[in-house]
Amino acid sequence: MIKNALFRFSFLSVLTVTGGLQACSSSSTTDELKPGSWRGIIEVSGQEMPFNFTVSDEGGKPVAHLINGEEKILINEISHSQDSVRLQMHIFDATLIAKVEGDKLAGRWERRDQAQPYSLPFRAERGNLSRFSQNPAKPAVDVSGKWEVQFTGEAGKTYPAIGEFVQQGNQLTGTFLTNTGDYRYLQGEVSGSDLQLSAFDGAHAYLFKASAQPNGTLAGDFYAGKSSHETWTAKRNDAFQLASADTLTYLKPGYDRLDFSFPDLNGKKVSLSDPQFKGKVVVAQIFGSWCPNCMDETKFLAPWYAKNKDRGVEVVGLGYEVSPEFDKAKARVEKMRDRLNVTYPLLIGGTKDKELVAQSLPALNHVLSFPTTIFIDKQGKVRKIHTGFSGPGTGKYYDEFVQEFNQTVDQLLAEK
Repeated sequence: MIKNALFRFSFLSVLTVTGGLQACSSSSTTDELKPGSWRGIIEVSGQEMPFNFTVSDEGGKPVAHLINGEEKILINEISHSQDSVRLQMHIFDATLIAKVEGDKLAGRWERRDQAQPYSLPFRAERGNLSRFSQNPAKPAVDVSGKWEVQFTGEAGKTYPAIGEFVQQGNQLTGTFLTNTGDYRYLQGEVSGSDLQLSAFDGAHAYLFKASAQPNGTLAGDFYAGKSSHETWTAKRNDAFQLASADTLTYLKPGYDRLDFSFPDLNGKKVSLSDPQFKGKVVVAQIFGSWCPNCMDETKFLAPWYAKNKDRGVEVVGLGYEVSPEFDKAKARVEKMRDRLNVTYPLLIGGTKDKELVAQSLPALNHVLSFPTTIFIDKQGKVRKIHTGFSGPGTGKYYDEFVQEFNQTVDQLLAEK
């Protein structure tokens, strides 16, 4: 319990979104960050993208949580230098750096896991519990349900999605599912005929806006990161389906196996011909530590493997990172491994450029999405390839994935 205390952040502590608490020194600070509820703003593609977080005490140590609907992301690495607080974004190579001024923060959000790193203005205020508006207008529409969505980029390229929303009064939650993954937990509001949703996981900042049209459709904008902007339209369609995730990535003619030889985190080359995989069912995960859907899949795979590894099944992660330098890529993957308690082998396959990824795995027609999950039978033959991942923020779609995953593995294990 916090007894009207102020959290004093030391120079050697580090505040992150989802990781474990690092050592805090007792050196003095020039300002203090107070416990309570905070509302942050990041200027995403020229728009104000709001998010919520809390600061509290756990076991005598200051922690915080990012709030996105039902999701709470732990923040527990903290550092303080002079009058500024540094918030290191756990697994992701991104940071919030802000000057503390009583109940306010002002600074920058820096994202470095890009070919061209960038930073955006950030500010926060304590005591504001709203996501978007403190006094939204009475809702003129109820957008709960399933929507057929089409996104259009500035170059005119389109792609389909499913919108799933739950509205309770002004409050709105939901997500968008695409053929390559989902936009995770979104939280926002409906005010009059307008809706707004946002999400911030520490390294990915999303803002969706839309207005209800007279014909019952929705039309709006999607903003992300430094300069990404797309438009989107939606119509109600309970029967709408995306392409099957099991058909988008496949083996080229003449191939029936996946061959690779990549270094593990100790630099030792690993391939599917190694004894540890012989005669076993293998799940190969194509991932990147920078990828939020990959993190969701890893949160599923890590405990699943710990529970099922004695059944004759192995999991191996093929990591594709931002840096081509092994040591830098290794450091990012190690952080992911430690934070998510991964005990299956993680390898460094190369950089995240999808063309280069496909070249490193020549049996595949392409790599369309991170993650991509490959199921291999006891004979070493590829039996199924699943593109993308529908995370827990998608509700029933996540439950369906888990069920199909277990059914596939069970079937392969039952084969002689």
